[in-house]
Amino acid sequence: MHDIDLTFDSAGHRFAGTLTLPEGDGPFPAALLLPGSGPVDRDSDHRRLPLKVTRELAEALAAAGIATYRYDKRGVGASTGEFLATGFLEGMTDAAAALAALRSRPEIDPSRVAVAGHSEGALIAANLAATVEPSREPGSGSGDGPGPGAGTAARPVVAAVVLLSPSAKPGAETLRWQAERLAPSMPAAVRWLLRLTRTDLVTKVLKNHERIRRTTTDVARIGGVRINARWTREFLDHDPVADLGGIHAPVLAVTGEKDLQVDPADLARVADSVPGPVETHVIPDLDHILRRQPGPPSLRAYRREAREPVDAQVKAIVTGWLTERLSPDARS
Repeated sequence: MHDIDLTFDSAGHRFAGTLTLPEGDGPFPAALLLPGSGPVDRDSDHRRLPLKVTRELAEALAAAGIATYRYDKRGVGASTGEFLATGFLEGMTDAAAALAALRSRPEIDPSRVAVAGHSEGALIAANLAATVEPSREPGSGSGDGPGPGAGTAARPVVAAVVLLSPSAKPGAETLRWQAERLAPSMPAAVRWLLRLTRTDLVTKVLKNHERIRRTTTDVARIGGVRINARWTREFLDHDPVADLGGIHAPVLAVTGEKDLQVDPADLARVADSVPGPVETHVIPDLDHILRRQPGPPSLRAYRREAREPVDAQVKAIVTGWLTERLSPDARS
């Protein structure tokens, strides 16, 4: 495989990314890779926690003959802009521009392009996959515009969708579920302090959400910490089911049995919401960052787990499924 620096523009910002091509001659099938939440770069790396999810997927897919594109988020790495001021919906706009840039490359077959997202990236992938583009029927007119008698047929902009650690509840419900799950997994000293101060974590989280909803700025200070208030407001109100219901391309959804940030039961909601074909996997002992975690689930293990590769079974499922869905026979 070999990497090519590829930039694109979105909303007045310049985005930097890596187009990874497999060996051989194109045009290749391809996947746009979308990382999880936070100020992470094209490889899914945060400066304090390098997860390498999209980088390892790019390597695995290249070995299977599939090209990929991954990019630095707005205001992260080599991309311009300010991350803290970027909205959740703006992330969707940026991803759509990245998808268009990938599909326009001469090395890529635009009819065989997938989207694959992890966590927040899965929500964005679902949004992109729910988008359709007009397709004229034979004899429906000519010229650049639709013209008289233009057909109404439409086709998805992507050929397949991979959702890793996806949520299928409105954002507010997902964050409440997180708080309920995280409280028992906190260190004993923290749990003792919460009891001593008579602090209920779920109640505190919900109160913070209401404070954020009352803000009107992109960035606000909550509890002494500067947060992306605009992103949070938009995420709280986002219901993934609306996008899932518009996906007609094949969908693969994978999550971990020990995910503390997204309810594994959401896979059933994904399967019920998507009108097209869906394949789901709940992997035992897998956590939100796609590593195996024996014993009780805990966020404290992330730093140690991040030094290990992404779970081999996850990569095998994704590469095998995409290889089959993006083959020329699958599109014929």
